[in-house]
Amino acid sequence: MPQVTLLFGFGLVVLGLFSYFGTGQSSITAMIPSFFGIGLVLCGAVAMKDSLRKHAMHGAATVALVGVIGSLVRAVPSLAAEGPMRTATLVQLIMGVALIVFMVLCVRSFIQARRAAG
Repeated sequence: MPQVTLLFGFGLVVLGLFSYFGTGQSSITAMIPSFFGIGLVLCGAVAMKDSLRKHAMHGAATVALVGVIGSLVRAVPSLAAEGPMRTATLVQLIMGVALIVFMVLCVRSFIQARRAAG
Protein backbone atom coordinates (compact mmCIF):
# COMPACT_ATOMS: atom_id res chain seq x y z
CA MET A 1 0.00 0.00 0.00
CA PRO A 2 2.89 2.46 0.47
CA GLN A 3 3.56 2.34 -3.28
CA VAL A 4 -0.11 3.10 -4.00
CA THR A 5 0.08 6.03 -1.58
CA LEU A 6 3.13 7.37 -3.39
CA LEU A 7 1.36 6.98 -6.74
CA PHE A 8 -1.72 8.90 -5.59
CA GLY A 9 0.49 11.51 -3.91
CA PHE A 10 2.55 12.14 -7.03
CA GLY A 11 -0.66 12.24 -9.08
CA LEU A 12 -2.05 14.99 -6.86
CA VAL A 13 1.21 16.92 -7.04
CA VAL A 14 1.00 16.81 -10.85
CA LEU A 15 -2.68 17.83 -10.73
CA GLY A 16 -1.82 20.85 -8.57
CA LEU A 17 1.09 21.85 -10.80
CA PHE A 18 -1.12 21.54 -13.87
CA SER A 19 -3.82 23.58 -12.16
CA TYR A 20 -1.35 26.33 -11.28
CA PHE A 21 0.87 26.50 -14.37
CA GLY A 22 -1.28 24.91 -17.07
CA THR A 23 -4.29 27.14 -16.60
CA GLY A 24 -2.51 30.42 -15.95
CA GLN A 25 -3.92 30.71 -12.44
CA SER A 26 -1.81 32.92 -10.23
CA SER A 27 -3.49 32.01 -6.96
CA ILE A 28 -1.74 29.66 -4.56
CA THR A 29 -5.09 27.91 -4.03
CA ALA A 30 -4.61 26.30 -7.43
CA MET A 31 -1.77 24.33 -5.79
CA ILE A 32 -3.98 22.80 -3.07
CA PRO A 33 -3.97 19.33 -4.71
CA SER A 34 -0.16 19.45 -4.62
CA PHE A 35 -0.18 20.17 -0.90
CA PHE A 36 -2.34 17.11 -0.24
CA GLY A 37 -0.17 15.13 -2.63
CA ILE A 38 2.95 16.09 -0.68
CA GLY A 39 1.23 14.88 2.49
CA LEU A 40 0.49 11.54 0.86
CA VAL A 41 4.03 11.25 -0.52
CA LEU A 42 5.46 11.86 2.96
CA CYS A 43 3.14 9.27 4.50
CA GLY A 44 3.96 6.79 1.74
CA ALA A 45 7.69 7.30 2.25
CA VAL A 46 7.39 6.78 6.01
CA ALA A 47 5.23 3.69 5.41
CA MET A 48 8.10 2.03 3.55
CA LYS A 49 9.52 1.21 6.99
CA ASP A 50 7.60 -1.80 8.33
CA SER A 51 7.58 -0.61 11.94
CA LEU A 52 5.95 2.71 10.96
CA ARG A 53 3.61 1.45 8.22
CA LYS A 54 0.43 1.23 10.30
CA HIS A 55 0.71 4.77 11.66
CA ALA A 56 1.81 6.25 8.34
CA MET A 57 -1.06 4.64 6.45
CA HIS A 58 -3.59 5.85 8.99
CA GLY A 59 -2.06 9.30 8.57
CA ALA A 60 -2.43 8.99 4.79
CA ALA A 61 -6.09 7.98 5.19
CA THR A 62 -6.63 11.04 7.40
CA VAL A 63 -4.99 13.33 4.83
CA ALA A 64 -7.28 11.79 2.19
CA LEU A 65 -10.40 12.26 4.31
CA VAL A 66 -9.62 15.93 4.92
CA GLY A 67 -8.93 16.34 1.19
CA VAL A 68 -12.21 14.71 0.19
CA ILE A 69 -14.20 16.90 2.53
CA GLY A 70 -12.37 20.07 1.51
CA SER A 71 -12.56 19.48 -2.21
CA LEU A 72 -16.12 18.24 -2.48
CA VAL A 73 -17.57 20.84 -0.11
CA ARG A 74 -16.34 23.45 -2.60
CA ALA A 75 -16.94 21.55 -5.85
CA VAL A 76 -20.46 20.19 -5.40
CA PRO A 77 -22.15 23.59 -4.88
CA SER A 78 -20.25 24.91 -7.91
CA LEU A 79 -21.83 22.19 -10.02
CA ALA A 80 -25.26 23.61 -9.25
CA ALA A 81 -24.26 27.04 -10.52
CA GLU A 82 -25.33 27.94 -14.01
CA GLY A 83 -22.81 28.40 -16.76
CA PRO A 84 -19.80 26.44 -17.91
CA MET A 85 -17.79 24.43 -15.43
CA ARG A 86 -14.75 26.30 -14.16
CA THR A 87 -11.33 24.66 -14.26
CA ALA A 88 -11.08 25.02 -10.47
CA THR A 89 -14.28 23.03 -10.04
CA LEU A 90 -13.02 20.29 -12.36
CA VAL A 91 -9.72 20.08 -10.46
CA GLN A 92 -11.60 19.90 -7.14
CA LEU A 93 -13.78 17.08 -8.48
CA ILE A 94 -10.79 15.14 -9.79
CA MET A 95 -9.03 15.54 -6.45
CA GLY A 96 -12.12 14.51 -4.48
CA VAL A 97 -12.83 11.43 -6.59
CA ALA A 98 -9.17 10.35 -6.57
CA LEU A 99 -9.03 10.66 -2.80
CA ILE A 100 -12.28 8.71 -2.39
CA VAL A 101 -10.76 5.89 -4.45
CA PHE A 102 -7.61 6.07 -2.32
CA MET A 103 -9.66 5.92 0.90
CA VAL A 104 -11.55 2.86 -0.34
CA LEU A 105 -8.23 1.18 -1.10
CA CYS A 106 -6.97 2.12 2.38
CA VAL A 107 -10.02 0.69 4.12
CA ARG A 108 -9.74 -2.53 2.11
CA SER A 109 -6.07 -2.77 3.04
CA PHE A 110 -6.82 -2.15 6.73
CA ILE A 111 -9.46 -4.88 6.72
CA GLN A 112 -7.11 -7.35 5.02
CA ALA A 113 -4.32 -6.53 7.49
CA ARG A 114 -6.68 -7.00 10.42
CA ARG A 115 -7.87 -10.38 9.11
CA ALA A 116 -4.29 -11.52 8.51
CA ALA A 117 -3.28 -10.55 12.06
CA GLY A 118 -6.12 -12.22 13.84
